[in-house]
Amino acid sequence: MPQNVSFHRLKNYLESIYRQCDRTLLSADPLEFVHQFRDPWDQEIVGLLSSCLAYGNVKQVRASVQKVLTAMGSRPYPYVMDFKPEQYAVAFDGFVHRFTRGADIACLVYLLQQILSQYGSLGNYFLKGYSPGEKTLRSALVLFVEGFLRLPFPEGYSRQSRKAQGVWYLLPSPASGSACKRLNLFLRWMVRRGDHLDLGLWPEVSPRQLVIPLDVHVARIARRLGLTARRTDDWNTAEEITDRLRIYDPEDPVKYDFALSHIGMMGLLDFKPFSSGGL
Repeated sequence: MPQNVSFHRLKNYLESIYRQCDRTLLSADPLEFVHQFRDPWDQEIVGLLSSCLAYGNVKQVRASVQKVLTAMGSRPYPYVMDFKPEQYAVAFDGFVHRFTRGADIACLVYLLQQILSQYGSLGNYFLKGYSPGEKTLRSALVLFVEGFLRLPFPEGYSRQSRKAQGVWYLLPSPASGSACKRLNLFLRWMVRRGDHLDLGLWPEVSPRQLVIPLDVHVARIARRLGLTARRTDDWNTAEEITDRLRIYDPEDPVKYDFALSHIGMMGLLDFKPFSSGGL
């Protein structure tokens, strides 16, 4: 941390942006789609699909999530449970979101169906690999992803040799070193509670174990604030930033993520937090 910024000044700054960046900014966030549903089973599904597509610019992300949800109808949970694997080639035909195609979404839906059929909910499935004694959710997230990718795929869906493609791109693992921004975003939505932003659907999981969803916006702001000196946006950097944020809120360090991310998305990267008129 820059030596001229005291603990209290940075704490006050973080708390200030946390209070200011509230649900009024949801229109620029895929979390808005999750809040459109009231049933927790629908919210879990919409949360996973929305977070998996949360790459690219805001306009692209919103348009793509809306296309997927429109194809699924008003109740995503029954749609997933009634999904037939032979539908995968046509269910989301024509869908394209940067590296993701309709077949990738259909494959993910089919995997979701198998998980929900066995465990009843994504929360129950996540708890299968969860340990409350771990510092972070890294191990649980590795098991979460590995379990998905061990399931049968729809017949005809290619198990590509390059595991950075297709459904593998949507379900990265910390085991590869990936920062797993989108899955950590999903976990934030499901676990955090205490305000009106995230949903807190999984009360068995502690918010103190969350890891910040590290994207380019959060990484740039974090470096400006002295929360990390690392130059690579990987899992280790995400953990380091989270460790620094635990100094300011040990029980809920990732509560600052929404604000840090939106400061970046709104183009406020030229602020001077360490000048006499700044932080």
